[in-house]
Amino acid sequence: MKFILASSFVPFINGGARFIVEWLEDALRDRGHEVERFYLPFVDTPHDLLDQIAAFRMIDLSNDCDRLIAFRPPAYAIRHPHKILWFIHHIRTFYDLWGGEYGPPKTPEMIALRQALMNFDNHCLREARAVFTNSDVVKNRLQEFNGLAAETLYPPLQNPGRFRRKSYGDEIVVVSRVEPHKRQSLLIEAMAYVTTPVRLRLCGRSSSEDYGRRLQAAIDATGAGHRIVFEDRWISEEEKADLLADALAVAYLPQDEDSYGYPSLEAAHAGKAVLTTVDSGGVLELIADRVNGLVCEPSPRALAAAMDELYRDRGLATRLGAEAEARLKSLRIDWDHVVQAVTR
Repeated sequence: MKFILASSFVPFINGGARFIVEWLEDALRDRGHEVERFYLPFVDTPHDLLDQIAAFRMIDLSNDCDRLIAFRPPAYAIRHPHKILWFIHHIRTFYDLWGGEYGPPKTPEMIALRQALMNFDNHCLREARAVFTNSDVVKNRLQEFNGLAAETLYPPLQNPGRFRRKSYGDEIVVVSRVEPHKRQSLLIEAMAYVTTPVRLRLCGRSSSEDYGRRLQAAIDATGAGHRIVFEDRWISEEEKADLLADALAVAYLPQDEDSYGYPSLEAAHAGKAVLTTVDSGGVLELIADRVNGLVCEPSPRALAAAMDELYRDRGLATRLGAEAEARLKSLRIDWDHVVQAVTR
């Protein structure tokens, strides 16, 4: 079967939105399918929004492949008679973030733009022959905002075998984009309240150099800077696997995340517990409190208490990490399941 995988991207930003496309390409090729993949740039600034969406809509791939699979918005605007969506999120500022601190002001212009976007989405989304989402969170948003039913299809890692468990050291490790909504700042604040020698290691880059400098200033202000390492760079996959192998646990506590996030999945394959919060959204579909991680309130003191507990009770850290594999199997997070779904 011939597939075209189409998505959008933000220039110079790498991460899960690209991985899901590229890893599906490899999985389909490994199983004998022909695959082409492409991205078009898309930045959701309000004044450029409709022009960019129109550019996607002008693309018609009806005669070029058996199936089109679209991912990040607005790739679902591309025309094809057998279009499949693996929908990873809306243009969130006009959907679940509307009216909040991350959304645009509710001016007449923005209200009209939001309505135009939602009308367009309602039309294009219904052209799909099948709609999958990367989490129940996103599935529920599609139902709430667009009245559209979908099936959750969890994205696996490309090469989970690289991750391994060696020991349980003294570091809580975080490997993620460094952005306000990823909330590395909460963990930095928590380090001012821990009572054990637990350490924190943050790895990743921010789209804003200024934000990275602000995080480093926050580290310096905690009084615990000697126990916090901030690697302001993208570490290699080999470095990541080595860090997780000896980590005490992994922390991942984004605010209302679309899915469980690859950091959570990497931790599971490394046999490590995940520390997260009650408001982290899709992360809670993979991480269950005191089953394969700790789920606490999003406050520095609560996080500090959880970090101290993991440090003091290595038996707990070991037990939670050991449950990770069973949790993955129960959710059917593997490429055979994904390929079976998109080819049926």
